[in-house]
Amino acid sequence: MRAKTATEQKLLQVIEPIAAQLGLVIVRIRLFGREKRKVLQIMAERITDQQMGIKDCTGLSRAISAVIDVEDPISGAYELEVSSPGIERPLTVMDDFERWAGHTAKLELDRLVEGRRRFKGVLGGLDGENIVIDLEGESESALMPFSWISDAHLVMSDALLKMNKDS
Repeated sequence: MRAKTATEQKLLQVIEPIAAQLGLVIVRIRLFGREKRKVLQIMAERITDQQMGIKDCTGLSRAISAVIDVEDPISGAYELEVSSPGIERPLTVMDDFERWAGHTAKLELDRLVEGRRRFKGVLGGLDGENIVIDLEGESESALMPFSWISDAHLVMSDALLKMNKDS
């Protein structure tokens, strides 16, 4: 889920080693917009403490720009946005669901389950290849195959705000 389209996958392959050299990990890449106004959005964080300051954003942006201009994987003009994942961060790899256990998240699936695609609840970690989530209004934990998740992100809460303030 870090990169969805073929172009995003190619960009991730180009950008990931650059980020690693800077001590960063790519959380998510999205390329969206139309021919005249494309935006390449890159969310990253430091490997050591999962933070992302202005200097980190600037450094990654400059390093990426130089390589993308040479590689030219994006046709036409685009705007580059480099940022931290933020408080309502996307959950893009399985470890995220373990790391953020105990926090509320919204999940969107690539298929209908019991007539719906969107779910909200408290993350309970992992069970093999499944995400454990205590869904709102349900008495038992649900297991969602990670491979079914098309989008997931944390929901802002007092606990997340406190964690962000303390870091």
